[in-house]
Amino acid sequence: MNASTSAGLARIGADIGGTFTDVVLETPSRRHSTKVLTTYDAPERALLEGIAILLKEAGLGAADVGLVVHGTTLATNALIERRGARTALLTTEGFRDVLEMGTESRFDQYDIAMDKPPPLVPRRLRVPVRERIAADGTELLPLDEAAVREAAAFFEAEGVQSVAVAFLHSYVNPAHEQRAAALLREALPGVTLSLSCEVSPEMREYERFSTTAANAYVQPLVASYLGRLDEKLRALGFDCPLFLMLSSGGLTTVDTAARFPVRLVESGPAGGALFAAAVAAERGIGKMLALDVGGTTAKICYIDNGLPQSSQVFEVARVHRFRKGSGLPLRIPVVEMVEIGAGGGSIARIDGAGRLAVGPKSAGSEPGPACYGRSGAEPTVTDADLALGRIAADAFAGGKMKLDGAACAAALHALPSRVSNDAPLRASQEAPLRALGISEIVDEAMASAARVHAVELGLTLDSRTLVAFGGCAPLHAARVAEKLGIAEVVIPRSAGVGSAVGFLRAPIAYEIARSLHQQLDAFDAPAVNRLLDAMTAEAHAIVRHGNAELPRVERRTAFARYRGQGYEIAIDVPARSLTTDDNAVLIASFEQAYRAHYGGLAVKLPIEILTWRVSVATAQPPVERIAEPAQRRPVAPHGYREVLDPGLGEVRTHALYRRAELSPGDTLAGPALIVEDETTTVVSPPFDAHIDGHGYIVMTRRAA
Repeated sequence: MNASTSAGLARIGADIGGTFTDVVLETPSRRHSTKVLTTYDAPERALLEGIAILLKEAGLGAADVGLVVHGTTLATNALIERRGARTALLTTEGFRDVLEMGTESRFDQYDIAMDKPPPLVPRRLRVPVRERIAADGTELLPLDEAAVREAAAFFEAEGVQSVAVAFLHSYVNPAHEQRAAALLREALPGVTLSLSCEVSPEMREYERFSTTAANAYVQPLVASYLGRLDEKLRALGFDCPLFLMLSSGGLTTVDTAARFPVRLVESGPAGGALFAAAVAAERGIGKMLALDVGGTTAKICYIDNGLPQSSQVFEVARVHRFRKGSGLPLRIPVVEMVEIGAGGGSIARIDGAGRLAVGPKSAGSEPGPACYGRSGAEPTVTDADLALGRIAADAFAGGKMKLDGAACAAALHALPSRVSNDAPLRASQEAPLRALGISEIVDEAMASAARVHAVELGLTLDSRTLVAFGGCAPLHAARVAEKLGIAEVVIPRSAGVGSAVGFLRAPIAYEIARSLHQQLDAFDAPAVNRLLDAMTAEAHAIVRHGNAELPRVERRTAFARYRGQGYEIAIDVPARSLTTDDNAVLIASFEQAYRAHYGGLAVKLPIEILTWRVSVATAQPPVERIAEPAQRRPVAPHGYREVLDPGLGEVRTHALYRRAELSPGDTLAGPALIVEDETTTVVSPPFDAHIDGHGYIVMTRRAA
């Protein structure tokens, strides 16, 4: 069965996060959703529990489900927590220490004791063998097959579970890696293999070696998990496709995900970016800032003209969370975003300087925030929201989970009152005021991250709309917008489970990137065509395996630079057979992109292309845009609650509304709280709100 046969059937999206597992079930007429605390020992348990809850609620059975889409942080967490397989590296003689040396750059020029992330493969398990391929693909030194067999015997004796094979220049000629893999499979049955010519066939050996080692490190863990999940779904009667969300924003099959698990590292946040992009298309938003705040982290992504920013390099497991260069580089296609430790479970503490700080450590789901009543004793952002009055103890998660107000207050009061030098803490001992400090710190952290990320991308915050989703974002979105000077905030339907909804909006897709150096004043069109044709055939085959019936869209990109520069920019390449005359087309495309990035051109410098990329995706249906309601009408609240407002620094009476009872055209004035099962939207005093034609909450700042 494939996705095309699921028309009219239920579809399920499931996102396993650090605190909650979000599950969404969609039918042609209705959407159901739930949040279940993540089960760390067996992540599939919470996922299956959430599916069972929704099937019962919808009155459906496993046979009624036509598609399951899943995103997971399993690969990311394994890399961060170093819980992967015992991994070895087989590499070219002389390049044993590439993983240790990196690019020899320093993310902190002035810290002589600077920590760098240790390699995933210890030096003892990095084994060099004699072989050499030249940069043009010719063989300079044959592969020493006896040395490969000796390495295999050593790996077996060391109990190695996974092997990364990364030879010099294998991206242009993979013959030696492929032969080494054949010898290893013969000698080490049951050991997983990751070849750099398959995982990351691009030049720059450090990034290629690092990506391949990371893939090998998490492959046994992810493959085992996906196998268990698929087996359990089948045993429960789910005879439908199971797709995995990729970091690039596309879907792929279980087989491909198990082969290249490194491409899953940002799968959850990528679903959120797709969710926000769909909102941008529905409302015609040209410039958007997407804010996704869950229980553990906050993710910030800029979306222009309906497309999220994208990148070909991602860093994971940073030693210094906000310092570029302090993590392990992965050369994979990803949605470009910044991630900070600012979620509902982020723990508040007094730092070494006696200041109140929040995150990046999170209480997660075990034990969770103090107010969960699961033995958590440290105050978190969720505890602060409860103490401020933003959420009600008896209405959290639709009333399914009662919060412990006494435990919350005790945790806030228990913040250390003295610092290391025994100086008294200046902050008030009152829980609401401490909660106010926690809230303001985390909101400013999100606003600062948005500002910095905009500068890094060369973007501005002018005239942007903030779209907020994730269980914690609607509680903080209005205040973040105030800090950023943003005048419009949109809270979509199902905002609390936005990433899981985004999974169901994703196309089945796959991207392939390979390096082939071309100087455009000596453009070799036949060589480029051979490369692009092979890449296109491979990408189409993977997407066709996921769904053979849906039409597909192909896009080609190249990464070009002026000769002598260190970094490339992406340019569009015609999706057809190229001719020698197309060098003029590529030059024009490069100059247009370069001018947009840097505001001008470097004249009379040769242009070169290092890497080519092909993306194939199933065609998406057009987005339905619903007009704004012709009339707006004020709606009466069902109650009131006292809330401490951070902008005013005082308690204000907030009107209470149930989102399920609001209809398109309804309007209300801040301060107010709009409550739903997965989250609560805070309409701060400077904002008014209305419900648009899609049922979205649209907050607009009043004119001064």
